[in-house]
Amino acid sequence: MWVTADGRIRQELRPDGRYEEERDGRPRAYTGRYTVTGDHIDYFDDLGFTATGDVRDGVLYHEHLVLYRESPDPGTAQAMPPLA
Repeated sequence: MWVTADGRIRQELRPDGRYEEERDGRPRAYTGRYTVTGDHIDYFDDLGFTATGDVRDGVLYHEHLVLYRESPDPGTAQAMPPLA
């Protein structure tokens, strides 16, 4: 699970190539599929738009968002190795 520092946006990149994004407590605000090439992610939303992201130093830069791997301690986020 990837999450913004303030916890308002949560993004799950599922092993089946699908993603779900929660925004401000609204589950499945965005859903779609994704592909990974190295540290680059291409998103294909179910509504038809596309987006990109890149993982650098364990941080996901997804368009204008900065997301961190959620730590084992609920409610906190930290940089961790990407997509492992």
